[in-house]
Amino acid sequence: MRFRQPSAMTRRDVMMRLGAVGGGALSLPGLLSAERAQAATAENTRSGGRAKSCILIYLWGGPPQQDMFDLKPDAPSGIRSLFNPIDTNVPGISISDQLPDLARHADKMAIVRALTHPSNDHVHSVYHTLTGKIDPTLQGALRQRRRTDFPCVGSIVSHFSPPGDLPNTVTVPCPIGHDGVTYSGTYAGFLGSRHDPLELKAPGEVKAPPPHSLEMPAGLDGQRIVSRFNLLEQIDASQRDLDQRLKKSPNSLTSFREQALRMLTSPDAKQAFDLEREPVRHRDQYGRNEYGEAFLLARRLVEAGVRLVTVVWYYICPDGNVANIWDNHGGTGSLGGITGYESLKQPYGLPALNQAYAALLDDLSQSGLLDETLVAMYGEFGRTPLINNKVGRDHWGACQSAVLAGGGIRGGTVYGSSDGHAAYPRDHACSPSDLLATIYHSLGLRADLEIHDREGRPYRLCEGSPLPLFG
Repeated sequence: MRFRQPSAMTRRDVMMRLGAVGGGALSLPGLLSAERAQAATAENTRSGGRAKSCILIYLWGGPPQQDMFDLKPDAPSGIRSLFNPIDTNVPGISISDQLPDLARHADKMAIVRALTHPSNDHVHSVYHTLTGKIDPTLQGALRQRRRTDFPCVGSIVSHFSPPGDLPNTVTVPCPIGHDGVTYSGTYAGFLGSRHDPLELKAPGEVKAPPPHSLEMPAGLDGQRIVSRFNLLEQIDASQRDLDQRLKKSPNSLTSFREQALRMLTSPDAKQAFDLEREPVRHRDQYGRNEYGEAFLLARRLVEAGVRLVTVVWYYICPDGNVANIWDNHGGTGSLGGITGYESLKQPYGLPALNQAYAALLDDLSQSGLLDETLVAMYGEFGRTPLINNKVGRDHWGACQSAVLAGGGIRGGTVYGSSDGHAAYPRDHACSPSDLLATIYHSLGLRADLEIHDREGRPYRLCEGSPLPLFG
């Protein structure tokens, strides 16, 4: 898929403009703020899940279930994958021969083969699969995310988590976006900027500065930041105007400024983002590319205490255009016009996923973190059963596969099944809300918990139910 170069994206609040008074990265208080009364410290918010963190691998574009985790070798030509199934380390479970390293980790994974929803549209489906909600105004529309949006899964987790030195949710390498637009469903929406994911880069084709810089502005060191802490106290009124809820708890702002100050001046917080501290063999194991580094950074961040890290998989083509690379129709000019199957086999496709995901599961297992870290992987939809005339597959919301591992998930299992063409669920259909309820359950949050928008209207976290994959 080819996208045009965009216009600039507007910075979202006044704290992001503190650079005008020398504050620079001190926009972080708006990101890190969280009302302690809303943190999930009360027993009645708990679901019983045991995961402390989640790594959400989002394969933007729509990964082909027939070519990865739900091959149908007996399907007719034109539907049957051009790849072959291979055995895994769990008898009876097979996956694509393009994922040989992952095949030895099937005992850790639960493959959900009947994730389904009714849309074949990118924007609408991204929103649905990251929030669990449907916004009919998004169908076919490309528009900037806005504060009336329902919060994404990471922002929900942030809302119910106490603040720490690091933010509770981070997106790497950048959020989903192109043509000057960052997609709805990728930030906190009506929960406000305090629960937005930390985003160190703007999306490709979005001409904007990094949303949240961890670097000190030129000429500003830690000592000068501390000396300017009092300056922030002088702009209380303007910041309160940006968030009416702070008026109800005027003393909370100081504590969250202190938290942001700790993050900017704490070596431990900044070291979590420093891949140079990783052994060379670890970096080689994950892959010396943006995907391997994003997976490795996600592991470092959850180890440091971040509750949910979203890894967005995309590719910047040699001509500068953004490709949501799993959208493998084939014939994309920015990719040289290659077929959909050829694109899957490129270094930015299945080979990098096979290496990085296997390395992540190895790493989490060996470090003892897998039991307390849920790893979830899916995209906004699957692909058509029919292979098109460009030897690729097209959008298909009716069926896709998702993969879950760690965080109390029972590995070595397959949940649900699709029909003979991997086109429609055959049994145990799973909605995006069910999948998100499963993530929330693993992290100890009940799906029936309520959040409130800026007008005080209540919303359930999601309408789904956790899948029976625990234990």
